[in-house]
Amino acid sequence: MHLQKIWSYFLLMLALGAPVLALSKSVAERLGYPAGSKLLIIHADDLAVAHSVNSASFDALDKNAVTSVSIMVPCPWLTEVAEYAKTHPDADLGLHLTLTSEWKTYRWGSIDSSDKVSSLLGADGILWSDTPLVAQHANPAEAEREIRAQVARAMALGIHPTHLDTHMGSVLSKPEIFAAYVKVAHDFHLPFLVLRFPGAEPFLKMLSDKDIVLDSLVMASPTVRPDQWKEFYLNAVKDLKPGLTEMIVHLGHDDSELQAVTVDHPDYGSAWRERDYNVVTSPEFKKALDDNHVILVKWKDLQQLVR
Repeated sequence: MHLQKIWSYFLLMLALGAPVLALSKSVAERLGYPAGSKLLIIHADDLAVAHSVNSASFDALDKNAVTSVSIMVPCPWLTEVAEYAKTHPDADLGLHLTLTSEWKTYRWGSIDSSDKVSSLLGADGILWSDTPLVAQHANPAEAEREIRAQVARAMALGIHPTHLDTHMGSVLSKPEIFAAYVKVAHDFHLPFLVLRFPGAEPFLKMLSDKDIVLDSLVMASPTVRPDQWKEFYLNAVKDLKPGLTEMIVHLGHDDSELQAVTVDHPDYGSAWRERDYNVVTSPEFKKALDDNHVILVKWKDLQQLVR
């Protein structure tokens, strides 16, 4: 796996889209805030991938250190997330639609039957390890089938998703799969992760005037040094512009379980995730949000606008 390549591809493919028809009011105004407000979703990815990730993310949610999370339905700790959902009905839980399985020795397959989504799987019967491989091999109809299967599995376990987004940018790997992503989101009346970007016309035409488009996204990259981790996030908060921004973090504890899951991959690995957890739960981070007059919002708030 080439995580630096994944990061570059992820940023390129996430930055797709603005609504074809502009709404008369900004998202801030539609939510009841002044037009020039700085709205921020602090979002934790990858729930269900490990108990360590779940534990850190649940704690951050309970402390209001993050406002939203998303769940990898094919991963084995899904039922723990479902139990949390039952006891925390107000939690903002989205689905991190998963068409890739990137770790070296810890892998997962599809939710739908392998013979019905075979183009999503390698010869080992496991989801492709890299987003470009999804673009190369995945049949869009089978991708849509798997996306729907992931939504159905989550809902069958009592999880009521507030939004959809994408693991490693995999549903954004080509226009035909992006179309399936949009179609499923529309069918379930859910907001979904899309960013403003000048261009990408094949993607833009798939959006409706009701779709909510983020103005910017913040996520640490492998170029951020560990000793500059908190500085990166504090500066990101200071640099927020008016509009709707999502800050994506990856939470976990640097324990033996997560070290085994992320073996040989320091990027987005266990130490990375503990650094993210330590930052978002720190008093310095909370102070930066307050000092810069940031309004924290949830995908659940945006869901009400879509509906």
